[in-house]
Amino acid sequence: MAKKEKKKKKDCENIKPPFTEKELLERLKKHFPEPQTELEHKDLFQLLTSVVLSAQTTDKKVNEVSPKLFEKYPDPKKMSEAPLEDLYQILKPINYYRTKAERLKKISKILLDKHDGKIPDTIEELTKFPGIGRKTASVILVNGFGKPAIVVDTHVKRVSKRLGLTCHDDPEKIEQDLARFFSKENWAYISNALVLFGRYICTAKNPKCKECYLADICPYDKKNL
Repeated sequence: MAKKEKKKKKDCENIKPPFTEKELLERLKKHFPEPQTELEHKDLFQLLTSVVLSAQTTDKKVNEVSPKLFEKYPDPKKMSEAPLEDLYQILKPINYYRTKAERLKKISKILLDKHDGKIPDTIEELTKFPGIGRKTASVILVNGFGKPAIVVDTHVKRVSKRLGLTCHDDPEKIEQDLARFFSKENWAYISNALVLFGRYICTAKNPKCKECYLADICPYDKKNL
């Protein structure tokens, strides 16, 4: 390992945010007292489906196509029997719609064949489905089952680095850093709160630092804004 890489690894291991968990949570809750996923859904199957569709696509765009999808194919059985061409037509407005349509049919078939049509509630089982990784599984656990899990998407990655909660780029290492800093009972809250915080306050370009309740404890170098 190069000297520079060793130093970075050591620095990452010793990272210490300039605030406590309690301070950060109190300020986040001023922005988002009860954060929820913005993917519209009425049951676990709809949530799983919407999360799969949301990859590389905005929640807003998914919410535009999902009502028609769920009206025609509301459960695993009907989704597994859906003609691909019809799914393509419905999902065409979102990115990678062909791949996602095929995945939804495969997932639905697996749900019927191996899980009696029910959505599993562990990260180990969820990540066995095609197109479902740790991030996707964590969204389902948090928003579908109310279970403790940590979602690391592009927003959480950016916010976590700016706040000094991590200096890693790898999502699993960021997840580990967040799991060490936050108590387990707060994982579900911060998963949704940090996503929304990154989406609407700590944006990639022109973050709204003047409107941010975390600004005075945030170590992010605002001179570069």
